[in-house]
Amino acid sequence: MRINKFLASSGVASRRAADQLIIDGAVKINGRVCSLGDEVDMGSDSVTVNGKPVNVVKKYDYYIMNKPKGYVCTVKDDKGRKTVIDLLPSNSKRLFPVGRLDYDTEGLLILTNDGDLTFKLTHPKNEIPKTYLVKTEKPVSDDDLSKLRSGVVIDGVKTKKCNVRLIETSKTGSKLHITITEGRNRQIRKMFEAVNNCVDFLKRIKIGELKLAGLDRGEVRQLTAREVDYLINL
Repeated sequence: MRINKFLASSGVASRRAADQLIIDGAVKINGRVCSLGDEVDMGSDSVTVNGKPVNVVKKYDYYIMNKPKGYVCTVKDDKGRKTVIDLLPSNSKRLFPVGRLDYDTEGLLILTNDGDLTFKLTHPKNEIPKTYLVKTEKPVSDDDLSKLRSGVVIDGVKTKKCNVRLIETSKTGSKLHITITEGRNRQIRKMFEAVNNCVDFLKRIKIGELKLAGLDRGEVRQLTAREVDYLINL
């Protein structure tokens, strides 16, 4: 098994984060600093990360959270801010957030130690649809809707076509559902900035057809077997 997949399967980090650990020289196989692409024999090889042994996780855990504003999607924050890990039950295993919702964004977040599922849900090539509830500071015009749906340029690159549904609008702003298949940094906020508007409220409400329902802000529960199977087969 490739070393980055082994680390992901062991719940150490996502494949991309594992690649960075390897590049940083933090990963050793049988006492030797390994390289990207190295293979691991799970039956005989010894793997360490920063000197600590790594074992294959035999049973994965999956949680869904209604992330509130004011928390960062990381295991540990170097600025001392509250993280989504602080909201997990005290007896939960070592879990990692799947993707990121920014500090001021709330809604559906998955946490797991299944590196393969994390890779599947976050890698751009898989184009997993994610739906958000958006409230804007100004009304969104028909012309703005057309531009958003066909793609706008953010950070020098045009966004992919997306689904945008206007729910209601008034003189003080609009409420919309927007579904994107990319995961660029602060993408939705930047998309509305590109049409001279600002996002006043942002909440992720679906990943694929998995909905955020029945959870108050900050609440978390384990995913059902059916929900896990759905995500794995997305």
